Amino acid sequence: MIAASLSGTHVLRYEQHPRPLSDYSGDDDPGFDGVTVQWFESMDSYNAHMSEPDFQEIWKDIERFLDTDKLHFVLTEHPHVVMGDDATFPLA
Repeated sequence: MIAASLSGTHVLRYEQHPRPLSDYSGDDDPGFDGVTVQWFESMDSYNAHMSEPDFQEIWKDIERFLDTDKLHFVLTEHPHVVMGDDATFPLA
């Protein structure tokens, strides 16, 4: 859905990092099922993504399978490599 949308045209990369199923055992539940990472060229591109007329349709779809009241958003810049080779970034 996102790939075919106007909103999705601003997304450079989309990653899903699900929590391992083996991590669900026991009582120590951190309350997260995984992490999604979206890459944008700039904050302007991110804001344009959110401002597209079809973003509300995408958000309604997201509400069908995620508890949006418990979502956390973290916006960052390109990482500063502390250890390793910056030339191999991104790893995937």
